Amino acid sequence: MERFERIYAQGVVTKTEIWVDRETGVNYVFHRDGNSGGLTPLLDKEGKPVITPIK
Repeated sequence: MERFERIYAQGVVTKTEIWVDRETGVNYVFHRDGNSGGLTPLLDKEGKPVITPIK
């Protein structure tokens, strides 16, 4: 089983995705525009990482 699972994707050239770490449950946002991109933890309104319960 892969460690990361993509749970959301939007766009083609400019792309935004949400990935979940299956070991920790932490959600990450990946954004790409052309040849540039970045990955960061997804935070809630209190600034804490969004965590998906692990099944």
